[in-house]
Amino acid sequence: MARSQNTFQKKEREKKRIQKRKEKEMKKEERQANATGGGLDEMMAYVDEFGNISDTPPDPLAKKKIIKASSIEIGVPKQEKEDMTAERRGKVSFFNDSKGYGFINQDGTQERFFVHVNGLMEPIQEGDKVSFLLEKGMKGMNAVSVKVIR
Repeated sequence: MARSQNTFQKKEREKKRIQKRKEKEMKKEERQANATGGGLDEMMAYVDEFGNISDTPPDPLAKKKIIKASSIEIGVPKQEKEDMTAERRGKVSFFNDSKGYGFINQDGTQERFFVHVNGLMEPIQEGDKVSFLLEKGMKGMNAVSVKVIR
């Protein structure tokens, strides 16, 4: 007759595994019996627009804005055409003699216009008060016919 394959150690390991399974089952049942409903809903907190924490979710309809379809504008509104033939006055904020360009700040509006040495009637320097006309350039409006005001 052959000897049994189950040794003492194998039997002990099997007993320990069964015992652990029973303990785990007992702990699970105990947790379920003592549960007070502390699920995810109990842990949720909401923050309102003022930074206050509350336990109720915000009402999505409370802050809803009603927009009339007739008030929606599609595209860019037309700009008023500027009179480019009118002579303007300004002050040279920057001018680089070696590179031949600079910028003029218009009096009143403080708009800044590019000026190139080709658009000068006489030499200018930084800080000079000048009068000029505007011309549409490749990247915006350019000052041309620039003269120093004395």
